[in-house]
Formats: sequence, C-alpha cells, structure tokens
Amino acid sequence: MADSSISKFFEKSRKDRLDIIGNFANLSEEELNTLENVNGGISFDKADKMIENAIGTFSLPLGIATNFKINNKDYVVPMVIEEPSVIAAASKGAKVARIKGGFEVTADESYSIGQIQILNTDTNVAIKKIHEQTNEILELANSKSNTLSKMNKGAKEITCKEIDTPAGSMLIVELLIDVGDAMGANVTNTMCEAVSPLLEKITGGKALLRILSNYSTRRMVKAKAIFEKESVGGEAVVDNIILAFEFADNDVYRAVTHNKGIMNGIISVANAVGQDSRAIEAAANAYAAISGKYRSLSKWSKDDDGNLVGILEIPLSVGIVGGIANVHPVAKICAKILNVESAQELACVMTATGLAQNYSAIRALSTEGIQKGHMRLHARNLAAAAGATPDQIDQIVEKMVQANSISLDKAKELLHQI
Repeated sequence: MADSSISKFFEKSRKDRLDIIGNFANLSEEELNTLENVNGGISFDKADKMIENAIGTFSLPLGIATNFKINNKDYVVPMVIEEPSVIAAASKGAKVARIKGGFEVTADESYSIGQIQILNTDTNVAIKKIHEQTNEILELANSKSNTLSKMNKGAKEITCKEIDTPAGSMLIVELLIDVGDAMGANVTNTMCEAVSPLLEKITGGKALLRILSNYSTRRMVKAKAIFEKESVGGEAVVDNIILAFEFADNDVYRAVTHNKGIMNGIISVANAVGQDSRAIEAAANAYAAISGKYRSLSKWSKDDDGNLVGILEIPLSVGIVGGIANVHPVAKICAKILNVESAQELACVMTATGLAQNYSAIRALSTEGIQKGHMRLHARNLAAAAGATPDQIDQIVEKMVQANSISLDKAKELLHQI
C-alpha cells in the first residue's frame, strides 16, 4: 500500500514531486505532462463553453498535502489555494494525527433536498392531500432519471412544512433524493420542476420557486482525530488549544475567522477536484449557526490520557460524477491522485483536511502565533512581486526576516542592493 508520509516533500524539486505523486497515483505520462506543462490545465475554448462572456482563464497554485491516513487508508491530497501556509499546515496536522491512527470519518448517504414553494393554498388541507398522493409524486419525480432509478436511488421521501412570512403563509414541499455519487443539483432541480404542475393540481395553489437547497443537512460528515499530547507540545499547549476553541465557540468575531481556517482546508480540496465551493461554504456557515448563534464548526477536548481530541461535523454536498469534475483535465487528474471511489469517500477526505488545517492553525495561534511561518511565505510572494528571480528570492526573504521588515518596498530595496 502506498504511504502518504513523504519525508521532506516540500524540499524536493518540482520534478521529484511530480515523480513521487505520479508513482503514488499511477499517473500516465500524458497526465504528468498536463500537470507540468499546461497552464491551468484548460484551454480558452473549453473555458468559453463553461461560462458566458469568457475572455481567458485564471490559474491558482496546485499543491499536495501529505501524511493523511483516513479510515486506515493513505492519501496524498491535492489542494488549490493562493494562501501561504495552508498546505503545510494541513500536512503537519495530518502527520500528528497519524501517530494515533489518523482520522476516523463517517459520511451520510448522498441525499439532496429539493424545495417547491406553493402559494395561495389552504396549507393543512394541501399537506393531507400531498401525503395521500406521495407515491404518485415520487413516481413522477423518478421518471426524470432512468440512471438513478436503475440504481435503486432517486426520490425517496416527501415532507411538507408551513412557513410564515410578511407576505403571508407559504407551503414548502421538500423532495428527499438519493443522488448517488453526484453532487445532484441538476437532477434535483429537474425533479422539482417536473412535480410542480402535479403539486399545483393537488393543492390548488401556485408553484413559484422549484430548486434544490444547498443546506445539505442530510449529507452530514463527521471527522475525529486524536493528537498525541507530547507531539502537540505538552499538557499546557493542549489546554491552551481548548481555551482557544472556547473563545471561538463563544464569540462570533473569533468564530468566523476560526471557521474560515477550517474552510481553507476543505475548499482547497474542493477547488482541486472541481466541486461547488460556494455551496459548500454556504452550507457550512449555516450549520455553524444551527444553535441560533454562530459558533465553531469544530469541537476540541482532551481524553483521559490528556491527548487532544478534535471533532469536525459539517453538511457537505460533493460528487465524483458529473459537473466540472468530469470536464476539467486537471480536476480529473486530481481526482485520480485522490483515488476516491464514492462521493462519501471524497466528503470524508475533505472533512479530514479541514480538521487537520484547524488543528495546525489553533496550535500555532496558541503557541508562537500565526505570523511566524505565514509571513515568511508571504515574504516570498513580495520578493517575486518586486521582480526577484527564483535565485534571488530566498536571499531577499532572509534579509527581510532578519530586518523584521516584510513589505513590498523593503523587497524592492533589497533587490536593488543585489
């Protein structure tokens, strides 16, 4: 079995990194060539077919997080992000979690929620009629996807709720749909639109909005890891991390930043494998406020031996079939590198990455502070922005760090002195 614990991966040349990942994921020469030579992995012609009014493409850095062991399987995790420190932090968090066996993660089946808004109806009477004709409604919905029906998936349940608004009472009919290994937006919307005329007939009302909900509370994922006390830095550091968590869990201003760090990990993986990052972010932030107060998405405590225990539970709607994941060449290669066999497995990897990132962030905050490593990486960006060549960047970074002056002006000044 391939081992994701790769020593000093960050010190290796690009060619060596590609060779290691190529061997780990059994990438072909063509796939390695795409990673090495194709700028962003997508031509303008493809981009023009994906969106409207295209004028070009926009690339972000693609890196690899190492050391991940999730449900006793090793992964190297592709991450697309522009922010320094994130990939290093995720790798470091995974390395510490690995000591106690890695991450244990569970994921719900891929149930999507579709909503149909019904106006101008007697809600109580309408709900009773809908329940009486549930089978007919489900049958109509499932007629819109032969693929899901053949897999014994598709629309499974119908629920109804009444909401009170300033505009009056509204009936919301919800379809629960097993979308398999897809994210499921298209099939959910199709089914919602298909059953709307029947719902109008049943209720005597008017169907207005017919669309999925991105608040995917029927697709929950829960990750847990134990971080060995000694590797964390001792009992005092463990206690400080828990105090840092309590700060985030009880103050919305801290919670937003704390959760943003979690999403650094999750969204980086989402970007790499072509997921809907906006839907993922929206669902996670809504779930952070499920108690009525915006709180930490993660929970931190210690076990009887004093080891740090982290838990992250979020709604997460992802897919390995359909969408950009099957169109974008680099997204397809990243999926091959990740080597997941189901949407649930992908969700498990993404959630574990979020927890690893969260651990490293709050540990840094609880000890030396976040800026020590972050600013060194930021200094590299500033040196490059000042016009330094690759051979000059390290020299300029060291001088900026020694002078405790990390800015674009300082980088330009030092470049002029070389």
